[in-house]
Amino acid sequence: MVTGTARLPDRHTPMSDEHSDPYAGLQDRLAKTTDEARAEAVAKRHARGGRTARENLADLTDGGSVSEYGQLVVAAQRTRREGDALYAETAADAVITAVGAVNAELFPSEKSQTALIINDYSVLAGTQGYFHHRKIDRLLEIAEQDNLPIVMYTEGGGGRPGDTDVLVSMAGLNVPTFHRWAALVGRVPRIAVNHGYCFAGNAALFGAADLRIATEASCIGMAGPAMIEGGGLGSWKPQDIGPVSVHRENGVVDIVVTDEAEATLMAKRVLACIQGSVTDWQAADQSELAALMPTNRRYAFDVRKIIRHLFDTKSFIETRPDMGRAIVTGLARVEGRAVAVLASDCRHLGGAIDGESATKAAALYQLAERWRLPVVSLIDTPGFMVGPESEAEGAPRLMSDLFIAGATLTQPIVAIFLRRAYGLGAMAMTGGSFEVPRYAVSWPQGEFGAMGLEGAVHLGFRQELAEAPDEGARQALYDKLLAEMYDKGRAVEAASYLEIDAVIQPEETRAVISRALVAS
Repeated sequence: MVTGTARLPDRHTPMSDEHSDPYAGLQDRLAKTTDEARAEAVAKRHARGGRTARENLADLTDGGSVSEYGQLVVAAQRTRREGDALYAETAADAVITAVGAVNAELFPSEKSQTALIINDYSVLAGTQGYFHHRKIDRLLEIAEQDNLPIVMYTEGGGGRPGDTDVLVSMAGLNVPTFHRWAALVGRVPRIAVNHGYCFAGNAALFGAADLRIATEASCIGMAGPAMIEGGGLGSWKPQDIGPVSVHRENGVVDIVVTDEAEATLMAKRVLACIQGSVTDWQAADQSELAALMPTNRRYAFDVRKIIRHLFDTKSFIETRPDMGRAIVTGLARVEGRAVAVLASDCRHLGGAIDGESATKAAALYQLAERWRLPVVSLIDTPGFMVGPESEAEGAPRLMSDLFIAGATLTQPIVAIFLRRAYGLGAMAMTGGSFEVPRYAVSWPQGEFGAMGLEGAVHLGFRQELAEAPDEGARQALYDKLLAEMYDKGRAVEAASYLEIDAVIQPEETRAVISRALVAS
């Protein structure tokens, strides 16, 4: 990154022929920024399986009207490049900044207007130079003023040391871009999209977004190969630095897609959840929902099948599926209305919430708060994961962070207890307390307790079990106590004590959610 004062070219530089016909001159200069004028760069991009920045822009905006900011800008390198070379090789200073309509076919102009920042890797490897930063800063200011969501394509090699027109007083660290981008958290929605190499400053922008989409070909790191080697940390290929195979598991990337076309489509789908409700929706036959839950309380089930059946057809967008697998998170719609989704997955750790799952759930709460989305929580958990290994992973901090995220959430929660609701883990999935949700209901097979029933029997009746005359008698006593405890913790009993608001049939769930959110 470079900052300072741009130096103008020498006053004796010959005047361009553009001045003889300013209209033709304008068209010529604009044409130099297009893909048609940069055939070699475009061909190179396509050969590597990528799309150009302007192809992504056209796809994202459905070919609609776009107001571009700084299209005629070139890199601050007039002292090292001349004329056409400067225009062709540094077009738009490696970033397109614009305001345009996204999802205009679904939403009116006041909702579809979006701030767009698309780094152009075909120009100077998408690096961040003096005017590059100024263009981004300008658009961030517009987005904040007009309350516009932002979609940013982040591919690029980080800071650019080659802007020779710039007088730098010291280290060039007084760049406002990163502060301005991060400061927009909770003010306007920010979606980052990446394909290919994303290093240093570009990675910082990617990581600071509210939601992060990356292709399988992405490599995202806080330094590229040159900086790593310069720091004495060895020689690495760029593809070995922060590949998606790593970042899909550690939470850096929220959604992984195959290529830029799918990334752009996903960005539009996610953005639509922020833009508003839709009227054209479909849903599965809700009478089939109960069959997705096994009758035996010990059997596991696929909660994603329940999610896909419960919410509007094909509306569910899962986030971080490879991280914290005891909890499923994502976005979906109910009767066209967008919601954030939190769900237990009993197929991993029996649904017990480990530290990684708690971090993932907290991130979902935070996203819901930033984007002002209600939360639907589907609960089937024996509580928090315990034991020495869990504590070594930072359980007290990570699990407590989930309570903090829930306590700071001002958006409504609708809690649906699918089956087990035990201990602090169940409370954390309702925002921190069963009193927090706008509506808290259970399916008939719901069971409630301060801890898992089996553990409660072993702990609470340790003496009685120890005094049993033999193993057979001990097992019989255990089974009897467990059955009694299960009967006391049934959903209908919890409802009779006002620990939950109601017990419903599974097929009523969609209607219950919709009614609970009418006033929000």
